[in-house]
Amino acid sequence: MPRRSYDQYCAVARALDVVGDRWTLLIARELLAGPRRYTDLHTDLPGVSTDMLATRLKDMERDGLAERRRLPAPASAYVYELTERGRGLLPVLQALGEWGAPGLAERRPTDAVRAHWLALPLSRQLEGLVEEGVPGTVEVRVDEGVFHVRVGGAPVYGDGVYPDGEPDARLTLGEEVCGEVARGAVGLAEAVRGGRVTVTGEGALAKALRDATS
Repeated sequence: MPRRSYDQYCAVARALDVVGDRWTLLIARELLAGPRRYTDLHTDLPGVSTDMLATRLKDMERDGLAERRRLPAPASAYVYELTERGRGLLPVLQALGEWGAPGLAERRPTDAVRAHWLALPLSRQLEGLVEEGVPGTVEVRVDEGVFHVRVGGAPVYGDGVYPDGEPDARLTLGEEVCGEVARGAVGLAEAVRGGRVTVTGEGALAKALRDATS
């Protein structure tokens, strides 16, 4: 299908020509976790139809945001992943999430929840706690599951426990404080200081969190 356009000589309009369609930015959010199979994307995007997901992925390939490749044997599965241009949407998604956070004040009965959806607001807060250019990984446990966040590296997050050795820090958040952090009602350092988030680990990020509470 031909690309739809606002036909406006404006950077915002040009950006919306590419990412303004429904589901595109949420697919990018999921692909910030690294290569994902179509079935994984469909599972973590409740409400999207198979046809719509396929269409949006093709649009993202056409526009240079994502690419499809085949994993080597024995997997031999196809995965989608963000290009460098697609990964450039990270600060856009973080800013959009910060702007939309007050809308999380009430959780509706129909709202789906995935543990890793907390990764973007957490990554933004963690970036502010460490020196520029100092990478690190935090393993996070919430009621819905476990995920890990990378600061200063890619992919930005991943499902499950950190697979490459010991993370720099481990965080445990209960449901109430998890919601407050997600909607910006309380900062991560403040929640740690109040004893509402448990921090373990000896890495730079664990130290930064402890220093922020002292």
